[in-house]
Amino acid sequence: MTVPYPSTVITNSSPETTASTPARRPILFAGIGAAVISTSPVLVVLSGASAVSTAFYRSAIALPVLIVLAVIEQRRYGRRPLAARVRAMVAGVFLAVDLILWTHAIADVGAGVATVLGNLQVLIVVALTWVIWRERPGRAVALALPVVMAGVLLVSGLVGTHSAGEHPLAGIFYGLGMSVAYSAYLVILRRASTSSPHVAGPVADASAGTAFASLLAGLVLGGLVLHPVWPSLGWLIALALISQVTGWLLITSSLPKLPSAVGSLMLLLQPAASLALAAVIIHERPTPLQILGATLTCAGALAASLASTRGTPRPPAIPIPAPAPGIEPA
Repeated sequence: MTVPYPSTVITNSSPETTASTPARRPILFAGIGAAVISTSPVLVVLSGASAVSTAFYRSAIALPVLIVLAVIEQRRYGRRPLAARVRAMVAGVFLAVDLILWTHAIADVGAGVATVLGNLQVLIVVALTWVIWRERPGRAVALALPVVMAGVLLVSGLVGTHSAGEHPLAGIFYGLGMSVAYSAYLVILRRASTSSPHVAGPVADASAGTAFASLLAGLVLGGLVLHPVWPSLGWLIALALISQVTGWLLITSSLPKLPSAVGSLMLLLQPAASLALAAVIIHERPTPLQILGATLTCAGALAASLASTRGTPRPPAIPIPAPAPGIEPA
């Protein structure tokens, strides 16, 4: 006589890996992406290009590569909805505004204040997603925000030094506008990428929007040089391939899988990484307070991000029915 097997439940993976590895992989990609785009300030300085030229060439040069990747992606996953493509292009327009205002803010108020104002995006993103989509930040994010913002303040070099720049008031308005534009870019791009396996497609559409808006701004307001000389063009190519392609592909792949506040916190790793790169490549020596600020920024962002995913639920179990009585299992 065969003893009936009790009904069993088989999960998709082991308990040790289910709750942690899949949830934390987007954090890893976001962190690497933030580190990659941290090369942008150094490459912009080395290129010597104007604000409009930088915004235009970094997106226009990246477009052919991104289009090829998007076509490959489309053959695998199918076409993206038109509404999602339009959202990504609109996001790119906001990125163009952010990039142009960023350079003007540095000139008018100094790199230190511009760094702080540019990274107010995390506060704006948290507020926008809370009000519009009821995405309330967790306790870990709320506790980490003041620590991370204090770190950004120290990284900027404002503490212990006099603020630089020729037009402080105008620079502050530029910086605030930059934060709003960057926040809109992140929020819209995240919405355009949600519920879709496509990554290169949204980045390609956003880059097209950035190139178009930058070209239009250059033609109307001036400042666009359509024939950059070498080695300026070489640095702009590096900026496009490293930051616009590699960095934003990594970030875009992780944004829809993370809470908005967590994704924005991870992007605050960029100023700290930029500080280290500037010391290595263009020999800018950070002060002890800036090093402390970089440590606070990285520690706060990583701690909040990991704590936010600690309680991620496991994938649902798949029930396996018991075999009928009298039938031996295979």
